[in-house]
Amino acid sequence: MKFVAPTSLLTTLLLILAIGGIAWAQSASESMHEAGESAESAVSHAYHGTATAVTDTALTTKVKTALHDDKATTGADIHVTTVAGVVTLRGRVASGEVSDRAQAIAQNTSGVKSVKNKLKIP
Repeated sequence: MKFVAPTSLLTTLLLILAIGGIAWAQSASESMHEAGESAESAVSHAYHGTATAVTDTALTTKVKTALHDDKATTGADIHVTTVAGVVTLRGRVASGEVSDRAQAIAQNTSGVKSVKNKLKIP
């Protein structure tokens, strides 16, 4: 059995710790980079979600105003919601003609991608 001098054993241990520390630092650096990318992605999603909500609110307002200003739909009980540019009409209207007119008004509103007509006719 060979005798290992304490200084070379200490040197070996220090070398192992140093290599381990470098690997840990690299791993921590990669983790921080990934966390930064995740945070950037979260901010981007929050911004786009807020921008979409503002756009949807503006579209809902435009559709409601147009329905109010139209003779056929002005007094109708029509509820309007918008999600990602898709307008949904709900409520009760007097006839199929009023339902069709409300759908056409919503569809012809600038910025509306599509319309879901869920209006009920008595």
